[in-house]
Amino acid sequence: MKASTRRALGALGIIVFAVVYIAIAATVADYVPQNAWAQLIYFLLVGTLWGVPLFPLLRWAGKPDAKDRTDAV
Repeated sequence: MKASTRRALGALGIIVFAVVYIAIAATVADYVPQNAWAQLIYFLLVGTLWGVPLFPLLRWAGKPDAKDRTDAV
């Protein structure tokens, strides 16, 4: 698969993931206790951990084409 195709699919995957993640995070936020500390911890976690599942997708989308790779050191 060409790098440009991987990047386009990766961008689409990020958008779909973000929409689903935001919907789930907002729904779960309704069940967080109305305590300032609980809400602070929840929103800190939700706001920072969203990128972790995207690392493999970004690594895959950022791979160069096979002909562009240089294995020589």
